Amino acid sequence: MSNEARSTAEPSTTGLLGGIISDFGDLIKQEIRFAKAEIKSDLNKTREAATTLGIGVGLASLSGLLLAWMLVHLLHWITSPPELDPAKLPVWACFGIVGLAFGVLGGVLVMTSIRKFQSFNPLPDQTAQTLKENVQWIANSK
Repeated sequence: MSNEARSTAEPSTTGLLGGIISDFGDLIKQEIRFAKAEIKSDLNKTREAATTLGIGVGLASLSGLLLAWMLVHLLHWITSPPELDPAKLPVWACFGIVGLAFGVLGGVLVMTSIRKFQSFNPLPDQTAQTLKENVQWIANSK
């Protein structure tokens, strides 16, 4: 009779082991969900920074092209007689102004995207840290 009372009051070893395995499985599932959420957040940040970087590089490239055209027109303007250019602002100066504006805007966008990339780490750092803590806890509990 005392054995029956004892068995109902204390859980069996297999029951405890099953509970530990179940809890460990739940912990792993939660860690995977946490890692997915962290990676998704980092991917959104990466996409935003990459878009800004792409626009900045595109504008900087356009700036380089306009400045190259400016040099061609400057060379033409220097080698041609002054009476052939009736405009108050030569074409080369117009290309230079627009190219410089695009260059500045492209540079600002590139620098902004570089700062965005440096502000976060695309690897799931928090997930890795919690996994290390879990492994340490499991190792210390033995």
